[in-house]
Amino acid sequence: MRRPRFLRLLPGVVVVGIALLALKTNGLVHVAQAEEGGEKPAAQSTALAPPKPASNPDFAGGDDQIASAAEVDVLTSLSKRRVELDAREKQLAMQANVLSAAEQRVDGKIAQLKALQDQITKLLAQRDTEQNKQVATLVKTYSSMKAKDAARIFNSLSDDVLVPVAQEMKSDVLAPVLANMNSDAAQRLTIKLANRLTVPEVTAPPVPPGPQAPLAAPAGQQPGPQAAAPAPAKPAPPPG
Repeated sequence: MRRPRFLRLLPGVVVVGIALLALKTNGLVHVAQAEEGGEKPAAQSTALAPPKPASNPDFAGGDDQIASAAEVDVLTSLSKRRVELDAREKQLAMQANVLSAAEQRVDGKIAQLKALQDQITKLLAQRDTEQNKQVATLVKTYSSMKAKDAARIFNSLSDDVLVPVAQEMKSDVLAPVLANMNSDAAQRLTIKLANRLTVPEVTAPPVPPGPQAPLAAPAGQQPGPQAAAPAPAKPAPPPG
């Protein structure tokens, strides 16, 4: 009796399947061993190797540090400038105080000089008043004297007293006194009185420059009427 075809092929299929299963199992074992042996060194290398930087690092921390350094520099510069300005302000304040003290001293000196000037002016006014009184008294005295007696005194009197007294005397009273005085003394007194009566000279204002002289006429050309010299005046005929 013949077996069916499926039953005849079944042992071969089983053998092939077992072989394939064995090969697959062997491959899986090798792969597992390879993976196990590769993971340990990778883990060790990962533990020993330093961490790699990220591909896109964040520089925010560096910018903050740079900004902080710049701010510190600016603050330091401002602090130094502030110290310099404070020193300059103190120096200016000291100079202002010195100038103020000097101005006060100058004002005090000026006030003293003004007071002294007022005092001197008052004293001079008093002196002039007293001198005028003395001169008026002497004028009255010499005017009441005889001309000969007054002339005899005037001949030897100093000019500081003689000139003011003679200037205040009336002309009709002084005339006979001068006539009886020594000629030299009378002459000196007359000159001094005349000098006192002399009017001070007045300086004339500067005269503006006149028109410029015309240029010389070229050779062969007659000068114009402005350049012609005036004809000399004819002498007058002698009286007949």
